[in-house]
Amino acid sequence: MSNLPLDHVAIAVPSLEAAIPTFELLTGGHHSPPVRVDTEGVIVTFVGSGDGRVELLQPTSPDSTIARFLTRRGPGLHHLAYRVDDLEAALSKLATTGIGTVGTAPRTGAHGHRVAFLDPRSTGGVLIELVEAVATPAGRDEPAS
Repeated sequence: MSNLPLDHVAIAVPSLEAAIPTFELLTGGHHSPPVRVDTEGVIVTFVGSGDGRVELLQPTSPDSTIARFLTRRGPGLHHLAYRVDDLEAALSKLATTGIGTVGTAPRTGAHGHRVAFLDPRSTGGVLIELVEAVATPAGRDEPAS
């Protein structure tokens, strides 16, 4: 688990429609088609491409995790995401160091990527997502969740 690439930085927003123009202007990138991730209670879009793009998260209901985040903290940084080749191996290695997870098992995020979140109590207060890439038939990775 050395030199993990930064996959994306996630920003919680009350409205994708309102946030997209600002992040397109700031990054010079375009946004991907929004994707609804019902298991997480969000609609997501990515702005830019490649490592370190911006993921915008809009809640789908007032009781979703992102809606509660927005109520408590307002719009802003939600998590950092790092790409891993093997999610189970990464989680197993981290468990030996005392880094815990949010929930008990990896789950499916946007674009079918397997993801897991690390417990902020064991990462200095920062929510970190690990993203396992999904290879396409051409061997290229799709944008991660």
